[in-house]
Amino acid sequence: MLHTSYIELSKEALNNNLQYLKKRMGDHAKYSMVVKANAYGHGLEQLLPMIEECGVDHFSVFSVAEAMRAYEIKKDCCQLMIMGYIDEDHLEWAIEKDVSFFVFTPERLQKVIEVARKKGKPAKIHVELETGMHRTGFCEDQLEEVSRLLKKYSSYLHLEGICSHMAGAESIVNYQRMQEQIETFNKLCSWFHSEGFQPAYRHLACSAGLLNYPESIMDMVRVGISSYGFWPSDETKMMHLKEEAFDTDPLQRVLSWKSVIMSLNRVPKGKYVSYGKSYMTNRDSKISTVPVGYGYGFSRTLSNNGHVLVNGKRVPVVGTVNMNMVVIDVTDAENVKVGDEVVLIGEQNGNTISVGSFSDMNNSLNYELLTRLPHHIPRKQKT
Repeated sequence: MLHTSYIELSKEALNNNLQYLKKRMGDHAKYSMVVKANAYGHGLEQLLPMIEECGVDHFSVFSVAEAMRAYEIKKDCCQLMIMGYIDEDHLEWAIEKDVSFFVFTPERLQKVIEVARKKGKPAKIHVELETGMHRTGFCEDQLEEVSRLLKKYSSYLHLEGICSHMAGAESIVNYQRMQEQIETFNKLCSWFHSEGFQPAYRHLACSAGLLNYPESIMDMVRVGISSYGFWPSDETKMMHLKEEAFDTDPLQRVLSWKSVIMSLNRVPKGKYVSYGKSYMTNRDSKISTVPVGYGYGFSRTLSNNGHVLVNGKRVPVVGTVNMNMVVIDVTDAENVKVGDEVVLIGEQNGNTISVGSFSDMNNSLNYELLTRLPHHIPRKQKT
């Protein structure tokens, strides 16, 4: 193995998730899979072709840089949408390549008009509305001017969509706020319709919106974390467990992260392990090293706290996680030898280290842990 670890991607799990979520969404809406942040750490170059093979042809990214990467991978039939950052120097690229993008400030709208006129080609825009997130989006008192510009420069502005973003749909504590957002969004969409605009897509729902607020499903749903096999929150999972009474989780994890045993040593009782004095053996022990540390995405906060799987046995991380290595106690695992597979995230012989349990141990979110997996770790499709 050339690299110190690798990531496996399960097309079977991916397809399972997409079919489950599409069924929840219904046939009337467009499924846009969010592949920002290196496809949530899964690897854009490796995963995007698998997504296409599973029947998805619309992808949402955050930045023009991500769009450029996706554009080099995707087939001509697939559509790209940039939800966030495009600097002015790259608006021309997006327009030229028929990549749609969010517009959420008057200054950006004016610049888009300028660049589209220069190119002699309409820009495909999605007007983002402020509905209660208070992050990005046009406020209601700005919409008259937006409407005026859309009408005046209709040759250069193709209004493909009207959108907004839900501010906490994963938690019931935000129920009233979500209802107000949905109501506001519907009201503003109706206003655009009264102005004579009929965009192809009205879109508000994210993964949590799709699962918790079916009334937020309109013409398109931007599905992120759930596409990869994760519930937006434990609360959402429990609500659906009660509703659907499923025995096995309908969402399956696409990603597994694996490495190998690098060395195996016997350490007597009463000896310190790894840097400093954070861990002392309380028995004669078998101690192994794994060539993955915090420089590879295995958080230092998992020191004396995390677990991995070796030969189907859950074994503890002992001592301080190093930059390039983690030390584990394999005393209770049988027949361990150098070169044996180590599962950092995933399943082995019926036991599992989930991203959820992994992230709970270091007080982070599924989203954060996934997206911090380094780009240089090889990704490959599971065979």
